[in-house]
Amino acid sequence: MSIYESEIKAIEASLPDQAYTTSGIDPENVARMRIQNRFQTGLDIARYTAKIMREDMAAYDQDPTQYTQSLGCWHGFIGQQKMISIKKHFGTTKGRYLYLSGWMVAAMRSEFGPLPDQSMHEKTAVPALIEELYTFLRQADARELRELYGAVDAAKASNNKSAYESAIKAVDEFETHVVPIIADIDAGFGNEEATYLLAKKMIEAGAACIQIENQVSDAKQCGHQDGKVTVPHEDFIAKLKAVRHAFLELGVEDGVIVARTDSLGAGLTQKIPVSTSENDLASQYTDFVDGEPVTSLDQTDAGDFLLNQNGQVIKAARLPNGLFKFKASSNEDRVVLDCITSLQNGADLLWIETEKPHVQQIAGMVNRIRAVVPDAKLVYNNSPSFNWTLNFRQQVYESMVKAGKDVTAYDQDDLMSSAYDHTDLGLEADRRIRSFQANGSKEAGIFHHLITLPTYHTAALSTDELAKDYFGDQAMLAYVAGVQRTEIRESLASVKHQDMAGSNIGDDHKTYFSGGNALRAAGENNTMNQF
Repeated sequence: MSIYESEIKAIEASLPDQAYTTSGIDPENVARMRIQNRFQTGLDIARYTAKIMREDMAAYDQDPTQYTQSLGCWHGFIGQQKMISIKKHFGTTKGRYLYLSGWMVAAMRSEFGPLPDQSMHEKTAVPALIEELYTFLRQADARELRELYGAVDAAKASNNKSAYESAIKAVDEFETHVVPIIADIDAGFGNEEATYLLAKKMIEAGAACIQIENQVSDAKQCGHQDGKVTVPHEDFIAKLKAVRHAFLELGVEDGVIVARTDSLGAGLTQKIPVSTSENDLASQYTDFVDGEPVTSLDQTDAGDFLLNQNGQVIKAARLPNGLFKFKASSNEDRVVLDCITSLQNGADLLWIETEKPHVQQIAGMVNRIRAVVPDAKLVYNNSPSFNWTLNFRQQVYESMVKAGKDVTAYDQDDLMSSAYDHTDLGLEADRRIRSFQANGSKEAGIFHHLITLPTYHTAALSTDELAKDYFGDQAMLAYVAGVQRTEIRESLASVKHQDMAGSNIGDDHKTYFSGGNALRAAGENNTMNQF
């Protein structure tokens, strides 16, 4: 017996035992509603998607070509459309996640209006967006299953046993649109207790994976801006433990923690930790603090900070705002120590924020980390903050020079020029961009590739194109030719926007409840019938 039919039988058996009247309730309708709403709570989603991530991580360990990907979202509809499109084009959502970007929440979801990525937005906006994303993904399930139920009904009506069995099989094998979300908790929005409380809210909303960074919470900056200030390892470890406790308290034992280090671009620390032994984490951290040797107190002024660094007393380099400077060129060493320490203290995945997309640079750090933790894996930000074209054309230019090739046809100061689009340099750069994710996963331990802000930029670009033509001489043709006609020809579900908003699902429910008396919206006068 199919899962679908078993659900109907179970409901039939349970209805007579209910205290309330069951007159007029069709068990098949109830079964359909239950299947359309298989996830009752956010914790159901978190447990389900955490298991998916763990399986994907294990698969990647066996075969680095099995990396995963995601795109960032700032609205439930955007996340829904991503997964609908993925199922449409690839037939499965396997290996495809969603990313919830703190940058996007700050810029798009704050009640203060657009904000920079500095943890100034309402922290409750993060779990609220997680819940919204999963609400839209569950609605996508309900809509697609409704179409499958239609095939069941058609097969019944025609008394076609073969078609009925095929339709039931499609319901049983339906793949949900609900996928893992990697959710950004920034630097934890306060102390470790604040991090724990917010992590709980995020997990209860459905988050199976939480990404946290090692910056000072109240001085947090976007990873691709200047002025970043990191915290000592003990402080960061406390927040890793806070997130893990939240997962375990809520029964999400497979919950995934991504530990992000911003040390590659951070040259400052706010706090000097206290060492208790010669080679503890605190002393390793303070070894990176910059300063000048002193042999006498006469070399110091009021307010100077003296530090015993490997037996040598130094006057720590300190800015007027009280922040301490790290030694120049210590960044990669700090990244490696950060990553090893995080993996040894509860993190599952790493995130190294870099200033450019360069496989060899990433691999150089990961190989050092893997010398200590062999199965270290990365989540990598394929960021729109990088000028991908310029970066890769520069890499190709440099490799051509190194190989002794003639580069006189190219102006190194103008490599963005469209004149180079179809040259050997431009084509090779594009080839490297196309293969960056595959190469990064094979050579640099990148398990997951994400783009943080794709729909921020696609929305801006498509709106610019529509506005230019609609308010210009194309008028309504700009929308019809540039949007609607393409939607129809590409079979985008969004062309039937009433259906996407749940109108047909609502009609089904009205029929369940009111039978033939239901006032349905999908009658002959519904203009959606034109599609």
